[in-house]
Amino acid sequence: MRGPAAPPARSGTPPADPTLADLAPDGRLRRLELTVTRRLDGLLHGQYRGLLPGPGSEVAGSREYRPGEDEVRRMDWAVTARTTVPHVREVDADRELTTWLLVDASPSMEYGTAELDKRELAVAAVAAVGFLTAGSGNRLGAQLLAPDGLRRFPARSGRTHLLGLLRALLSAPRVGGYDPDTAPLAPPDLTDGLAAVGRVAARRGLVVVVSDFLDGLPDEPAAPPPWEAPLRRLAVRHQVLAVQVTDPRELELPDVGLITLVDPETGRRREVWTGDPRLRQRYAEAAVAQRDQVRQALRRCGAGHLPLRTDRDWCADIVRHVHAQRRLALAPAASGGGPTPRPGAARGGAA
Repeated sequence: MRGPAAPPARSGTPPADPTLADLAPDGRLRRLELTVTRRLDGLLHGQYRGLLPGPGSEVAGSREYRPGEDEVRRMDWAVTARTTVPHVREVDADRELTTWLLVDASPSMEYGTAELDKRELAVAAVAAVGFLTAGSGNRLGAQLLAPDGLRRFPARSGRTHLLGLLRALLSAPRVGGYDPDTAPLAPPDLTDGLAAVGRVAARRGLVVVVSDFLDGLPDEPAAPPPWEAPLRRLAVRHQVLAVQVTDPRELELPDVGLITLVDPETGRRREVWTGDPRLRQRYAEAAVAQRDQVRQALRRCGAGHLPLRTDRDWCADIVRHVHAQRRLALAPAASGGGPTPRPGAARGGAA
């Protein structure tokens, strides 16, 4: 099993205002685009315009002047005066950014107890990545990890391609529970999806993995999950951002009496009496250990980690993450150590 499971049905009364789940695909697309362009674009401006730091036409740092090789007009007079050694500016050449997305659409991503389920939140994250990395020449490709196989979208540029990708994600059929008669003998998992991205992402760029990262987590916390090795290989060549999608009921078991827990990946069922406080405490402790296991694995891989929850404002969480990354990127300059870092991406960035 994937760890602590949650009740398969949503609880509570639907809100009066239409949410992302209540709208038709075209309506949800318009809502997503307006949310990203109005809320995120209004908060992430200037050097914060790109989703994450990355390539652009900004100053990348300084190095010592080489007589006969460097042009005098590129002299960095501030660094030269401070060090008394001639230095020239280095800039990142403008080049297009290729972003590859791996979107988990496995059965566990169809669960949710808040305004969105995890799969809808994953689509919202894809929309944020797509609109915030969009630019002249920038390309976006995707791999959709579904129970019936991997669905591939080639890397292309343009708003039309992005909207087509989002429409395909929104309209993809849902599993609606485990069916052993229709399920493939060996459905692809997160490890297979990461390997597929590694095969198509030949040029260095940005790789964004949107998942709950619960695939194959070992019972032993110290043991690495099976997807850690391929993710580490991707992080060697590319800049990787891991968007972890969770639901509050995966972290805490409510006191609702006798319930049936279902593992969406295998169909295994188990009746549980939630009135036992010791059981709820063990569940919460296991959920915390599981999330820490994922966090440590992502850290070992060198991937950026953006956690999103179905009961939180995902726009605000993305903004906080971007600002935190910018502060970390600018920290060496503030302390006076090392070369001057890139202040931001002019054309959308990488992790």
